[in-house]
Amino acid sequence: MTDYREKLSIKQGFRNIVLLGLVSLFIDLSTEMVYPLVTIYLATFASVGIIGVIEGLAESVAAILKSYSGYIGDKFSNKKSLAFIGYASAIIYKILLFFSFSWVGILIAKLVDRIGKGIRTAPRDALVAQSGQATLGKAFGLHKTLDMFGSALGIAFALLLFSLLVNQDETAVDVPAFKQIFLLSIISALLGLFCLLFVKEVKNRTGEIRKFTLKGIHIDKRLVVYLIVVFLFSIGNSSNAFLVLRVASLGFTTVDVLLMYLTYNLVSAMVSYPLGKLSDRIERRHLVIPAYLIYALVYFGIAFFDSKLWLYVLFGIYGIFQALIAGGEKAFITENAPKDYKGTILGLYGTAQGLGLLLASFAAGAIWMYVGIRYTFAFGGLMGLLAAIGLVFVFRMPPDKTSAKVETAKQD
Repeated sequence: MTDYREKLSIKQGFRNIVLLGLVSLFIDLSTEMVYPLVTIYLATFASVGIIGVIEGLAESVAAILKSYSGYIGDKFSNKKSLAFIGYASAIIYKILLFFSFSWVGILIAKLVDRIGKGIRTAPRDALVAQSGQATLGKAFGLHKTLDMFGSALGIAFALLLFSLLVNQDETAVDVPAFKQIFLLSIISALLGLFCLLFVKEVKNRTGEIRKFTLKGIHIDKRLVVYLIVVFLFSIGNSSNAFLVLRVASLGFTTVDVLLMYLTYNLVSAMVSYPLGKLSDRIERRHLVIPAYLIYALVYFGIAFFDSKLWLYVLFGIYGIFQALIAGGEKAFITENAPKDYKGTILGLYGTAQGLGLLLASFAAGAIWMYVGIRYTFAFGGLMGLLAAIGLVFVFRMPPDKTSAKVETAKQD
């Protein structure tokens, strides 16, 4: 009977991971249909400095909410409900984009979208961890594969609709066509919400979490230092909007921008699952540290290479970075988090990233305008290199006893 229940639990967990992956697939399909186009649209009536402020403000809201949302999901066992509310914002975001005619309107739309992301991310990741159990890298890797495959489909649809709807003779942005694409993207978001209805959540019955505080909770010291390194790295990890602007600044067409972004998503989709599985078989550090080195390579390359071929290659390599982080990093954080606080710790991880991204977006806009475009990405490359060095020391720190047991069990 015990074996039967264990097999049933594993089967249900896999079903949950697939469903959560499909949710992300459809939502990301919807989001990526408009993401590069919104950046190009915004650049027609806002400076790079203002774009940096918009991205920074939006990410700061998401960052603050991630910790609270993760905590609330742990306390009330309402992770699925929080994820549903957060994903629903993707629909409101597209509607607001349709009615926006200035950078202020886009700022409001992005704030709504990022509020939703802040609400849903930690509870969703906690649901993935809850379903993945002993194979966390595989669980997060599969989820990331479906997530990035959705992003790739979104770019493909954007390309198709762009070729069908946009007047290619227009020198300025074809606003009516862009707005049609914004509305059409809502269909996929609705499909994502429908899939979420079938996800099952295991309720927390301990009742031990009473208030939002980490006092008295044992957190692995390596995990604390790890989150500090993530925050410092994120200061150089500016929004992907700057990658889009970089390609556009070199004189490439909107189609080129979309194709390069498609390359990034496709590569990440193809390698996320196998790399996630690999992270369950070897030590996480063998994948996470190289990930940050790869990031440094990509950003230094984007800073100093101008050719179309090299940019395609770099965008593809950037997809490998995302895949490595999705499996190895989230798995490391989850398995070292206290049992009943995994959503909270994943939320803190998102907050560290988001607050760093807030500073990164402000810094990227300022460096772009007052120092030089290349230095925006050189700074990001430097921070990636420093993060890799920092993580070497983090993984050399002796783990707490509970973490050591996890590592031993995994290797056995």
